[in-house]
This record gives sequence, C-alpha cells and structure tokens, in this order.
Amino acid sequence: MINIPCVILAGGRSSRMEEDKCFLPFSNNKTLIEYQHDKLSKIFSKVYVSSKPNKFKTKLNYNLILDDNELHSPLIALNSIFEKIQEEKVFIITVDVPFIEKSTIIKLIEKNKDFDITIAKDKNIQHNLLGVFNKSVNKSIKQNIKNNIHKINYLIKNSNSNIIEFENEKEFLNMNTKEHYQQALKNLI
Repeated sequence: MINIPCVILAGGRSSRMEEDKCFLPFSNNKTLIEYQHDKLSKIFSKVYVSSKPNKFKTKLNYNLILDDNELHSPLIALNSIFEKIQEEKVFIITVDVPFIEKSTIIKLIEKNKDFDITIAKDKNIQHNLLGVFNKSVNKSIKQNIKNNIHKINYLIKNSNSNIIEFENEKEFLNMNTKEHYQQALKNLI
C-alpha cells in the first residue's frame, strides 16, 4: 500500500455532463465515486473525497474534506485539503478519470522527489489535477486565492513542477461529456 494520502476531487459542477458525474452508474451498478474510491483504496492506505458540503450526506460515508466556499475552484479544494491533511504530500485525482493504472500512480510518486508538484501528461493533454502535490505549495495557493487567481495551470507554471508524459492515452480518458461517459462504459467491457 502507498502511504501518502490520496484525495479524489469530487466537488465540481459537472456542467458539461449536465448531471453530477459522481453518481453516474459505473461498473457493476456502482456509481463513479464508489468505483474510484474502491479502486484507489486498494492502492493507498488513506483515501479521502474532496467535495462541497452535503453532496454525500445521505449517499456515502467517506472520509470527506469539505470546502464551503461557493466558488468551484481547484485551488480552494487544494487549500481545504492541505488544511485538513497533515502529511507533506498528497496524491490528487479527479473522480472522472477511472482508468489510471497503479503503475502510473507509482511513477508519478517516484518522480516527485525534488518537486512541489508532479503531474501527468499524455501526448495531447496535460492533466493538471492528476499527480502529487506537496504541502509547500499551499502558501502560493492561498496567495493566488487572495489575488482571485483560480487557474490551476497558473499554480503549476509558477511552482517547482515536474510534468511526466505517458504513452497510454486510454488510461487518461476524462469523462467530461455524455459522449466521454459512453466511451468509458465501452472501455469497461
């Protein structure tokens, strides 16, 4: 088991999907959040879910990290995570990337040695919320929030970052639309 905590980001609006991705059916009648949580719990010793308050109130009982800011911002979520978690490093993954392989996770963690942020990239897309974030960036996160800069890419560009490229694009399928969701369901078969 990997000893750094893993946090599944699940607080987004899912506006392009037009319904909350977390609760979409996925694999053996589980929801997407259940699928991700179960999968990652077999890899990491601690798994948390970052979300807005009350989203999972009656649905699931996870280790929740809640941010009560009305803005939907990855920086606000990251700040809430670092306020709650005591460890120096955390592995961040979004709920809508269900095919990431354990070997990819391990490589990202191994390549993070001297960096504040280490994220994944395939040949087409940089995955800004898939990788290792060190608590050392929280000072910059707080400053960016104060300055109303909520772009994760800005944080990455202005931090000691390492971007690792991977060949297998299929594991990075991000379910942002209904078409992506249908494609993901086909990939399960």
